[in-house]
Amino acid sequence: MSRRFVDLSIYLENDVITDPPFLRPKITYETHDETVEGMKFFFKDLEAKDLPGGQGFAAAEWVTLTTHNGTHLDAPWHFHPTMDGGQRAITIDEVPLEWCFQAGVKLDFRHFENGYVVTAADVEAELARIGHTLQPLDIVLVNTAAGGAIGNPDFVNIGCGMGYEATMYLLERGVRVTGTDAWSWDAPFVYTAQRVAETGDTSLIWEGHKAGRDIGYCHLEKMHNLEALPPFGFTVSCFPHKIKGASAGWTRAVAIFEDDAA
Repeated sequence: MSRRFVDLSIYLENDVITDPPFLRPKITYETHDETVEGMKFFFKDLEAKDLPGGQGFAAAEWVTLTTHNGTHLDAPWHFHPTMDGGQRAITIDEVPLEWCFQAGVKLDFRHFENGYVVTAADVEAELARIGHTLQPLDIVLVNTAAGGAIGNPDFVNIGCGMGYEATMYLLERGVRVTGTDAWSWDAPFVYTAQRVAETGDTSLIWEGHKAGRDIGYCHLEKMHNLEALPPFGFTVSCFPHKIKGASAGWTRAVAIFEDDAA
């Protein structure tokens, strides 16, 4: 058997828009020449001329970001202080590792218009179309129109979102990690704001996220390359960075295929 990997993560970068302005990351790059001064902390009398090629430690980067920049895994603590009927919601460092390495399932919802809220019936119909019965701990990935919109200045407003009942449909069948290539698991805020203004129903705000109050779960956001995946037959690896008490952690999410050797 041989393994094939498909990268499901976006870049962390300065110039491609994947977050609203107040949440965008900032990366400052240091060249080899610029790290000579840092070496003087350890070697006080050192000068650039004393180093091979006149260069310092090595290239380095300073990164300013939130735990929700880039492809990341949200913990139940992000959604609400409690989960599972009143239990304290777990933080990202407490997420069971077995949740993060499981069989993957892709639901193709690219045909839904921006802002559409996916229902349980939509999920059931897509599972029937692809011929898959959900198993406990399956990692369910949702391919939306946002997958092809990385770099679009309007990225945060593109794609459908998963509603409360669609999310609960998955969780009630034992799913504990889900994912989307959109900015959010829920429909873009610009559309939710319209619905709230029309109805006065504030429970529509982040309704998919808030399903975690009833059954604790995690979801991946800002995934990439879901178009390259079949409906099932692969494993997802999405172990999050171990940040104490945090609501999310960055992950290099990948799909792993076990191919028969030729």
